[in-house]
Amino acid sequence: MTANPEVLYEDILPGGSHWSFVANQNVQLQLVDMAGGGNVAMLAYNPANPLERLNLPDSLKCQHTFRLTQGHCLYSDMGRIFCSIVADDVGWHDASCGTCNAGIVRSKWGSRTYQDARNDYFRNGRDSFLVELGKYGLGKRDFAANVNWFSRVNVGGDGGMHYVVNHTSAGQSVTLRFEMPTLVVLHTCPHPLNPASEYPRRPIVYRLSVGEPAAEDDACKLSREENARGFMNNYLYSLGK
Repeated sequence: MTANPEVLYEDILPGGSHWSFVANQNVQLQLVDMAGGGNVAMLAYNPANPLERLNLPDSLKCQHTFRLTQGHCLYSDMGRIFCSIVADDVGWHDASCGTCNAGIVRSKWGSRTYQDARNDYFRNGRDSFLVELGKYGLGKRDFAANVNWFSRVNVGGDGGMHYVVNHTSAGQSVTLRFEMPTLVVLHTCPHPLNPASEYPRRPIVYRLSVGEPAAEDDACKLSREENARGFMNNYLYSLGK
């Protein structure tokens, strides 16, 4: 990871919002939880071939983990690495619970429409993803399991999943380095297991910079033998372009 790379673009993604962009190789994305208790759901696709997409089951399985944190990588379903987690002061991000939909939001927090509240209406994660995917000719058939940055879910002895309230504090961040061109789709709608009594709107700062490629001694590359193979798959893919 490049030490303190120059920030080339910075903005705030309000709570209950969505955004997407294409990150080139070596672009770094830093996400900062401004107020604490935030959630950023993310999907990833190969912009040159959107049939290649984020595969969280493989990402967890090949790195022998249930959570995501620094040193881990996010894999595509072609065995390539979309991005590496190069910095993280949170220590645990959810990769198992998916996203909220209109029914979940309505049952937890009621209905607040655009006609009633304009941009402060209650968005849900599924529809937010669909709005962004539609900009690239993608839709329902292109859904995959998503990451929930800044959220933690524990599994109890009974096998039930339990959302950890106030898992993050204001100012905590996670930084991703993209290892290949990646279509990134984000939303800041509530985690599906969030038990808040009111619709939670937690703003997120995002910062874009450009770092150096992963070195031979890169911590993400060396954290698992599988990751070294994933980086080699990226190398072979780039040779064919």
